[in-house]
Amino acid sequence: MVLILGVDAGGTASKAVVVTPDGTVLGRGTAGPGNPSAVGSAAAVAIGKAVREALGPHDPGGVVAGVVGVAGVSIVADPGVAAAFTGQWTDIGLTCPVTVVADVVTAFAAGTTATSGRVLIAGTGAVAALIDGPRIERVVDGLGWLLGDEGSGLWLGLQAVRHAARHWSSSALAVRVALHAGAASADDLVHWAQRLPFGSFAALAPVVCEFATARDPAATAIVGEAVERLIATLDALDAPDAAVVLAGGLLSGDTPVRAGVLQALRARGGEIGTAHDPALGAAVLAGRLAGQLRSSRTATST
Repeated sequence: MVLILGVDAGGTASKAVVVTPDGTVLGRGTAGPGNPSAVGSAAAVAIGKAVREALGPHDPGGVVAGVVGVAGVSIVADPGVAAAFTGQWTDIGLTCPVTVVADVVTAFAAGTTATSGRVLIAGTGAVAALIDGPRIERVVDGLGWLLGDEGSGLWLGLQAVRHAARHWSSSALAVRVALHAGAASADDLVHWAQRLPFGSFAALAPVVCEFATARDPAATAIVGEAVERLIATLDALDAPDAAVVLAGGLLSGDTPVRAGVLQALRARGGEIGTAHDPALGAAVLAGRLAGQLRSSRTATST
């Protein structure tokens, strides 16, 4: 049986899907974080586990093409990380080409049938990219919590903690943040924040969204600023007429951030898609690559 593999490897989880050439899903797998920038070669192990689960009883030798969308893809060029990925493919039994691309490419493919356009991602981090086929023409943000990721889940959580530290017990959002942190005073909250791994601030993003949906003034202001920053990130691509795909938990789920971004984009007109399943988007790309490979072989043989 001919199989095609797609993987979405993010900072929170790695998700794999195995499909037939007509797009029928045969299996799915999920494992731990697959961002090599964050977890190094351990990302390859997590991705390998997701792929094995997705393959299930199917012969890995039947996979004719695979695409892996990775957050932090540039580090895959590191010899140690590259060797870890190659080792996983060998251990699994894959004999086909496995192409590793940036997660923005697979996210775009998951939200539209177009082969070029823009993608805006807001999950734990935030980034916008201009896509042309498998290539990235331009990128804005995606710089991490210290230098950017404006409007992301981590950014939302960080703004909520900042609000609580400055407005201790004077707003409902501040009280909720203090409860989340187990802080009995503003000083406690400051000490908690200084000890916390910065990625953990993203755990407060659902709280901010919940309060904004309930029209809490502080949360509404934070979400409003997040929307403005995300739209500014998208506009910095300088491609106003290109189709847009929204991706990441904040922009693909039912959140006030998505609602605000959609409102702004719809006022401008143009095509808007949503990447609900980036792993399937990776499989779509892999299917295209398999088709190109078959076409190339046919041309060579004739």
